[in-house]
Amino acid sequence: MRPNDPDRSPASAARLLAPDEPATAIIERPEGRSCFVIAVDHASARIPRRLGTLGLAPEELERHIAWDIGALAVARRLSSELDAPLIAQSYSRLVIDCNRDPRVATSIPALSELTEIPGNQHLTAGEVAQRVREIFEPYHAAITAQLDARRAAGVRTLLIAQHSMTDVYKGVRRPMHAAVLYNRDRRFAGLVLERLRQEPGLTIADNEPYFVSDETDYTIPRHGEARGLPHVEIEVRQDLIRAEAGQREWAGRLTVALIDAERALAQRGL
Repeated sequence: MRPNDPDRSPASAARLLAPDEPATAIIERPEGRSCFVIAVDHASARIPRRLGTLGLAPEELERHIAWDIGALAVARRLSSELDAPLIAQSYSRLVIDCNRDPRVATSIPALSELTEIPGNQHLTAGEVAQRVREIFEPYHAAITAQLDARRAAGVRTLLIAQHSMTDVYKGVRRPMHAAVLYNRDRRFAGLVLERLRQEPGLTIADNEPYFVSDETDYTIPRHGEARGLPHVEIEVRQDLIRAEAGQREWAGRLTVALIDAERALAQRGL
């Protein structure tokens, strides 16, 4: 290996995560008997100690740019209600976005919304590879292991990707309470959308303000579409699930919608 090889840089010589820091993947109810498996790609605002605060003021790490506020709390309640395995990411999407292919430039954002991320500027190839190796890959390996084990056991599986969205984006308030997202396969997502829209007073968006794509997403394309698993990505507006009461309300609502949608899917032989 040449002395100037990027993987020999000082940043890549030591591990990014210290031995006493949390593992990349939070895994709960791995033996859950539900047909659902829940993934939370942006569950935490934690930054590895070696990276400090990525040059950001602490209050910036409390914003949506760092994590999906309320998403893990809702997913944990869903996991409990459904007896479903849960895999969640322990580190901030500002370190590396685990719902984006690492080959995409915005995988490690230099700019998020209107905020520059100083600690993500001018990274070497070695520094990028280190984040992929220690943060991105172990998280997706945990999802893969769960799905492989279920397939080997002949267990029916539907993949749920739980997210939250900011209520105001670049100064514009979002009118929807939640959104159902998908890409090539709408069979299960469409049923979830139909069920949620039955509740009066709610505005549930269909593939808005985001939609799933190979460029902007990874979990659904890689673990859902590639395996042919029924799936859905759910976004709930974060101001509705920031507090415990809202988390409980939305977890209950989503539990019912997912169960009803799965039953309808099964009745169609899908």
